[in-house]
Amino acid sequence: MNNFLESTSQGLYCIPGDFHIDPHSPVERAVVTHAHSDHARWGCQKYLAAKPCEQLLRLRMSPEAEFRFLPYGETLTVGGVRVSFHPAGHILGSAQIRLEYQGQVGLITGDYKLGTDPTCEAWQPVRCHWMVSESTFGLPIYRWPSQEGVFQSINQWWQECRDAGKCCLLYGYAIGKSQRLLAGLDPTIGRIYCHGAVEKGNEAYRRTGIALPETTYVGSVAGKHDWRGTMVVAVPSVHGTPWVKKFGRCSTAMSSGWMAVRGARRRRSVDRGFVLSDHVDWQSLLTAIDACNPETVWLTHGYAASVARYLVEQGRDARVLDSRGRSEVDEDAADEVSSNERANASIDPAPGEAKTP
Repeated sequence: MNNFLESTSQGLYCIPGDFHIDPHSPVERAVVTHAHSDHARWGCQKYLAAKPCEQLLRLRMSPEAEFRFLPYGETLTVGGVRVSFHPAGHILGSAQIRLEYQGQVGLITGDYKLGTDPTCEAWQPVRCHWMVSESTFGLPIYRWPSQEGVFQSINQWWQECRDAGKCCLLYGYAIGKSQRLLAGLDPTIGRIYCHGAVEKGNEAYRRTGIALPETTYVGSVAGKHDWRGTMVVAVPSVHGTPWVKKFGRCSTAMSSGWMAVRGARRRRSVDRGFVLSDHVDWQSLLTAIDACNPETVWLTHGYAASVARYLVEQGRDARVLDSRGRSEVDEDAADEVSSNERANASIDPAPGEAKTP
């Protein structure tokens, strides 16, 4: 790529700093953009991340690992490379990584979104010479509706289900999406319950100072329970499993940027689909690139080739970065916590509940 960063089978590698960025497999030193499992890999010896990411990263990684956290904007020099983290707006603690070496400034965006989100700091532009940007939703068909409108629709759906004597099951990724959904729910409609993986994420958010409505762990409810009129926030993997049967008559919904595509709700076999993404849409991606104004843009993940072609047509130097080792479904599976994480971080049990052997 350039004189100090290269793409390897283990991910982006900073040569003079001797560290990997969002590695695809365990490495000695990992600099990570955020705590989703497709970016923060279990098994690394040392992790460097933004300070607001601390609670989530410690929750998901081995306690035997060595951690260091930097406040947004603070600089650490590693092997002559000046490293700093800047808000990405994706989830709590997500960061763009700024690298400065021998007069060149590079930016690795990780996953990011523009706009407001009460559960994390908003994205900030970082001027740079070159930029590595995600392009998960890099097609013109992806244009997000207003966040306010989406939450209004979700709460209206909940009210209608309550009046019909049904339980609402709302699916979202355990870390990030679920907490954003919770922040937008109207708790005056009814009680809110959460799947164990979601509740663990809630704990980490609250310890970081993020305000969320009161929630109850589903597994703490003993015996028969009247679930009518309640909202249950859960991970997508439980859909269609015996776990769902306990709620009786219910209406299901999925929250994702993929819901913008016709037929996505039907393929998920859910009753409702709400378009809410923690990634940039087409217009936000172009806005971010213009704001950072790099001389060269490297696109990765999703529709990288399409975005690069469009940018070249607009007069920019844009290229596709090999993203080997990471697939488009990885973040869809981020809520499917690995077996190591289940055993060591106790994601599924309720707070204070003993882990089963």
